[in-house]
Amino acid sequence: MGMVFGKIGVETPEYKVVKSGDGYEVREYPPAVVAEFTYDPSEFKGNKDGGFTVLANYIGALGKPHNEKPEKIAMTAPVITKEGEKIEMTAPVVTKEGGGKTVTMQFVLPAKYKTAEEAPRPTEERVVIKAEGGRRYGVVRFSGVATEAVVKEKAEKLRTDLEREGVKVTGDLVLARYNPPWTLPWCRTNEVMIPVE
Repeated sequence: MGMVFGKIGVETPEYKVVKSGDGYEVREYPPAVVAEFTYDPSEFKGNKDGGFTVLANYIGALGKPHNEKPEKIAMTAPVITKEGEKIEMTAPVVTKEGGGKTVTMQFVLPAKYKTAEEAPRPTEERVVIKAEGGRRYGVVRFSGVATEAVVKEKAEKLRTDLEREGVKVTGDLVLARYNPPWTLPWCRTNEVMIPVE
């Protein structure tokens, strides 16, 4: 496994492995506070990682933190992305072209923030701070670039393996990436995570 964000020792969420299968794990994650940004990739010239800079600005990874304190917040890994169907926002920047599929990107905030209220308020109003309850995921880890084709293939195999083992899938996949978008492909670590009961 390559180094995370170019340094060893970036905080990652604690989890408990409740089941190990052939090439996958079922993990239990405790509650966490996340910073979340939902956008239409067309806003960033079709770049699905366009939200990375917005969230990195919120925590102050690229300079002065874009939050009301302002308070620098440590970067953690992984960065979570999931695709949504439709846009429910009314912000004028949103364009309906290009299929209208949204991307939601999340940074998990350091564990010292126990509630959403404890985290500094973002100055960008579309960044949402929220608490997520404890949850279980079926997880498969892989290296390289997380292209759509690779992610789809990993997710289909994982779903099949979980269902064959009698594990009930409860939602759509999320992609967890442990390195920033500019990391060399062979140094990247990724996980496909599917919510389970």
